[in-house]
Amino acid sequence: MPCRLNAQGYKMKTIVLDAGHGGRKPGAAGAFSTEKQVALEVTLKLGKKLKEALPGVRIIYTRTTDVDVDFLRRAEIANSNKADIFISIHCNSMGNVQVKDGFTTLKNGKKVPKYRSVRNSAVKGVETFVAGSHRLNEQDAAIRENADIKLEKNYKQKYDGYDPNDPATFIILSLFKNAYRDKSLKLAKLVQANYIADGRENRGVKEQGILILQRCGMPAILTEIGFISHPEEEKYINSDKGQDEITDAIVKAVKTYKADLEGK
Repeated sequence: MPCRLNAQGYKMKTIVLDAGHGGRKPGAAGAFSTEKQVALEVTLKLGKKLKEALPGVRIIYTRTTDVDVDFLRRAEIANSNKADIFISIHCNSMGNVQVKDGFTTLKNGKKVPKYRSVRNSAVKGVETFVAGSHRLNEQDAAIRENADIKLEKNYKQKYDGYDPNDPATFIILSLFKNAYRDKSLKLAKLVQANYIADGRENRGVKEQGILILQRCGMPAILTEIGFISHPEEEKYINSDKGQDEITDAIVKAVKTYKADLEGK
């Protein structure tokens, strides 16, 4: 059974944008900013640009203010709105590292090194995640919830609805999960390619068992737009120039992805 993602006449209708963290969950912290703040600024700018670039596509946000939205609720928003793609915006961060800070003399006269914890500010770059293939079974419920756009236009006649007791359902689910994984990888690679074109350090496309991605019944990516723990990248992701380059890179990726799927 062909997936509607590749069906003749397919048109992208809805994109859900997710600003990571929010409210009492600030996410990673830099020297002067927090992940929740940067992610929201970039997401709102991205949404505005997508509306201008794709006037026929509906843009929905999981949050537009500094509020905490449950992970499952974010996926639910995408599923209930029949999203064609889901994009989650985050900032990366490295934890502290232990560095030698002199020696301590023990009572027996022996000297041993002492350490102090400092911020690891050397790592930078961009990376984009898709759902890990080892947890694709977690998409089953989401695909069932979103079933009316996941099957062919005449699925009600052909399948008499979507029967979870029908063995064919497992085949259908498998087809869709593989299709969504392929489409997610395609979009993630396009995003990364555009980041690199702007001179960003490439940390690649990665698969990971990220809860929010596992529960989305559509192609979904989570993109880390830079390391908030890196002094220069923190300045970049907070700057107008940086946010414009980041959002332009994602818009270009979405336009290319959309054109390819619609056969344009």
